[in-house]
Amino acid sequence: MNHQNLIEPIPVTILTGFLGSGKTTLLNRILTENHGLRIAVIENEFGAVGIDHELVVQADEEIFEMNNGCICCNVRGDLIRILTNLAKRKDRFDRIIVETTGLADPAPVVQTFLMDDDMKTRFFVDGVVTLVDAKHAPLHLQKNEEMQEQIAFADRIILNKCDLAEKDSLGELKCQIRAINPIAEIQEAVQALVPIGKLLSIGGFDLGRATENDPSFLEGAHHHHHSAGISSVALEAPGDCDGQRLQDWLSKLTQERGADVFRIKGYFAVEGIKNRVVFQAVHMIIDATQGAPWGSAPRKNAVVFIGKKLNGDTLKADFHSCLLHPPTR
Repeated sequence: MNHQNLIEPIPVTILTGFLGSGKTTLLNRILTENHGLRIAVIENEFGAVGIDHELVVQADEEIFEMNNGCICCNVRGDLIRILTNLAKRKDRFDRIIVETTGLADPAPVVQTFLMDDDMKTRFFVDGVVTLVDAKHAPLHLQKNEEMQEQIAFADRIILNKCDLAEKDSLGELKCQIRAINPIAEIQEAVQALVPIGKLLSIGGFDLGRATENDPSFLEGAHHHHHSAGISSVALEAPGDCDGQRLQDWLSKLTQERGADVFRIKGYFAVEGIKNRVVFQAVHMIIDATQGAPWGSAPRKNAVVFIGKKLNGDTLKADFHSCLLHPPTR
């Protein structure tokens, strides 16, 4: 018997944000606050600007234990190696937080947990949390693709330094963020003071929870922007899809346009299947499963695409071609 499979996988939160957004402040608070959780924080940029060395009570190679029992890991090498070492420790963790560098695209970190079979057994991605500097982001967001990508992959966005931003500017920034990513919840914060609960148990990659019972799933997502930048396209339609046509379309899209399509998240009513089919993708890595039964609820389809150089008309036409009864113009 494989006893490893009897152990519940550890939830992982991926924390990202542009330089100066407040990640270090937030991480220091997580590692020292008396929240009663055993949390391992994996830092990509350990050093003079990272976790406060005065807070470290024990160091063992790359693993640094904090006063409150949490730990901090230095990832100069391979992420999988660090994670494997953590999984072997006798003192099991309640969760793991992985911080990406300030200039990094979080996608490779997410894919680490979705592609590697051993990682999928030991861990699961709970969600991507992105910190955004409310004061300075409006000056850079439209031109900074790294910042746009970090927002695009988010399941939750922490809008930090809200006390330094003008009210009108803050409102405009939220509109810009929602144009890029309409499905992430936005949480305002000052000095990265975010309730721990807002960082945990997001369920952004839990197909059992994702989208199917979320009434706000498509809220504010219906207006896409034709541009070379990162934007979103939301589509919905009643009725059933042809399962083979749907599979062929989504497979072809992720294979041919995977570099430009960052995330897909949605659910479908497929002919002959009593349950919702819940689907999501990170670039070319796709995942689908049967969700809750439709029961007496009207069968329908809803999907959001977030990516670069999206053509809403083409996506809509391809989506409608999968429907058994496409809507008439």
